[in-house]
Amino acid sequence: MGRCGARAWQELLVLLGGLCMWGSGAQPTPPGPTRSSVPPLKFRLAGYPRKHNEGRIEVFYNEEWGTICDDDFTLANAQVLCRQLGFMGATGWAHSAKYGKGVGRIWLDNVNCAGNEKSIRDCKHRGWGNSDCSHEEDAGVICKDERIPGFKDSNVIETEQSHVEEVRLRAVVSGAQRRLPVTEGIVEVRYKDGWAQICDEGWDSKNSRVICGMMGFPTEKKVNRNFYKLFAERQQLNYRLHSVSCTGTEVHISMCTFQFYRGNSSAACSTGMPAVVSCLPGPLFVTGSAQKKKQRQQQQSQPRIRLKGGAKAGEGRVEVLKNNEWGTICDDRWNLLSASVVCRELGFGSAKEALTGARMGQGTGPIHLNEVQCLGTEKSLWSCPFKNITQEDCKHTEDAAVRCNIPYMGYENLIRLSGGRSRFEGRVEVAVGAAEGDEPRWGLVCGEGWGTLEAMVACRQLGLGFANHGLQETWYWDASNVTEMVLSGVKCAGHELSLNHCQHHGSSLNCRNTGTRFAAGVICSETASDLLLHAPLVQETAYIEDRPLHMLYCAAEENCLSSSARHANWPYGHRRLLRFSSQIHNNGRADFRPKAGRHSWVWHECHRHYHSMDIFTHYDILTPNGTKVAEGHKASFCLEDTECEEDVAKRYECANFGEQGITVGCWDLYRHDIDCQWIDITDVKPGNYILQVVINPNFEVAESDFTNNAMKCNCKYDGHRIWVHSCHIGDALSEEASRRFEQYPGQLNNQIS
Repeated sequence: MGRCGARAWQELLVLLGGLCMWGSGAQPTPPGPTRSSVPPLKFRLAGYPRKHNEGRIEVFYNEEWGTICDDDFTLANAQVLCRQLGFMGATGWAHSAKYGKGVGRIWLDNVNCAGNEKSIRDCKHRGWGNSDCSHEEDAGVICKDERIPGFKDSNVIETEQSHVEEVRLRAVVSGAQRRLPVTEGIVEVRYKDGWAQICDEGWDSKNSRVICGMMGFPTEKKVNRNFYKLFAERQQLNYRLHSVSCTGTEVHISMCTFQFYRGNSSAACSTGMPAVVSCLPGPLFVTGSAQKKKQRQQQQSQPRIRLKGGAKAGEGRVEVLKNNEWGTICDDRWNLLSASVVCRELGFGSAKEALTGARMGQGTGPIHLNEVQCLGTEKSLWSCPFKNITQEDCKHTEDAAVRCNIPYMGYENLIRLSGGRSRFEGRVEVAVGAAEGDEPRWGLVCGEGWGTLEAMVACRQLGLGFANHGLQETWYWDASNVTEMVLSGVKCAGHELSLNHCQHHGSSLNCRNTGTRFAAGVICSETASDLLLHAPLVQETAYIEDRPLHMLYCAAEENCLSSSARHANWPYGHRRLLRFSSQIHNNGRADFRPKAGRHSWVWHECHRHYHSMDIFTHYDILTPNGTKVAEGHKASFCLEDTECEEDVAKRYECANFGEQGITVGCWDLYRHDIDCQWIDITDVKPGNYILQVVINPNFEVAESDFTNNAMKCNCKYDGHRIWVHSCHIGDALSEEASRRFEQYPGQLNNQIS
């Protein structure tokens, strides 16, 4: 028994020793002579669409290619990997499989480099093959477009380029060459320093559909090949691809099967001609009289799908209309095929990205669909298989979103910023006269009337995201030699793609202050807040109180009562108040911060703290046709985080002159029993009304979406009691349901069905 125990103990020590040796192999390898025995790692860039110096990073280890997870990924990691690929360094990195999902193993996770390591082996990580990631988290790198001198390694991108990155449509028809967008032309692919054509042998409508999708168009149409055949006979063409075969559902031609011409391709495509494609633009990008006709047709029937919360055209959180109520889509199994169906249905091209994890902000209301699995050929998302949602399946933190391909319109070439500290800010300069084909003349925009909505359009046109501020004076950015005002009276709705699409004075300039210090400016941001009121709480907490006048002196001083209160017999009598709680959530991607600095905050004696926004909400009682019957109340607010979601920390509080704002994932609660949290309805007669609350009504602070800032409720007032019901965010219902709401005949009793 003793001998057996001793032998077992020896075997255990040997086994433990082996485990220690095996475990040490997963740690960073120290530099030394043993390095030569370790097989060298190979790296490559993969994915689509991409340039030669960027892509999904893949590593060849243990005779198998695999990817790297984006958990804890940093620029320092990208620096090390780019150097191993033969580039001088990195300029950025990408997460969430921006370049498409890889296949096979995920070799590395939680990689942590200092940035000066010679190999990724020397960085800390969880060990080879030890990962809790999916390929939706594959990391990518963007390397400096500068090679290490003399670098020779298998990591070099193929010298005979065997992938397709950039594609364009070259217009050759007279007149179409200047017009944007280019909807018809010869398909060309980038090759070395120029462009090459595709032989159209075997080319069909499915191939054209893929090209049109890449160019930002929802569908293709037939093209007159005879004209192009004559054109091709007179040109010296350089063919690069042939035998292209797409299924029609690909988001990029690189995903189709095709063959390359090798060597001298001058005699290639002897029986064919260059591939030619003609596309139909979506309603947003149609030009001329056809645009108005197409838009009218679209307006006749309300779409059942929309995008919300995106900075640019063709991107946003996907929302669908079901049972007359707008809701979101859960991101389970959300992919490029389903995203492309959404994009094409909305009049854009195929999808660039299928975004998960509420990357375009969280929606509200129901989550209508889950596990959407489109084939990619469907005309509508509603034709795709999906699962109906149950409350346990998904949360709004899993809302699906898309980024679609949109046509190149050249709007960004007609605007620029000058004088700012970064490319995201500066005085706005616009080009005029470029449309006539002349050299554009740059000039300034009059700052008079310039605000957040105009700044939103300018930032969108610049491709810089959302607007943080619209500035009417820019004397501190006086660094340009452009001094002439060329645009005035700009008034935007906020959704336009270019300042030229907004109302303005045209060539008849009308600006009181034409000095450069009064030129318009912007500060742009990649993210923005998104405020909305919790509608059910208003419905649950609404009640009437007859409050004695002697308790309302403070409120009267702050203009929280209707004007007739001035003629009351103070301190005798009372005012009838409709009271309710306001809970305002920030569902965006940036904190909501007041525009005013601390020096201009106002002390409010009633609330015993400073208010950072003079008019933060409008409270109104309206008739069904929209006429105000109560004078309403323009409420100022101190902004703070009253409560937050589980994993979010509070950052703002009103006490002790603290910083004010509402953090993403938090909400500010003004309870019904606080002074001024009411509407004075003393003079309102019995009847059926609409209670309306509008947040940030003057667009003082930029948000990603202003359409959800209003909340409406039906209410019946019989002179003694009030019934408040059907509270909803302004854009939460279908057009039909909204009409029914406004035409509501009123309650006959207090039984609300």
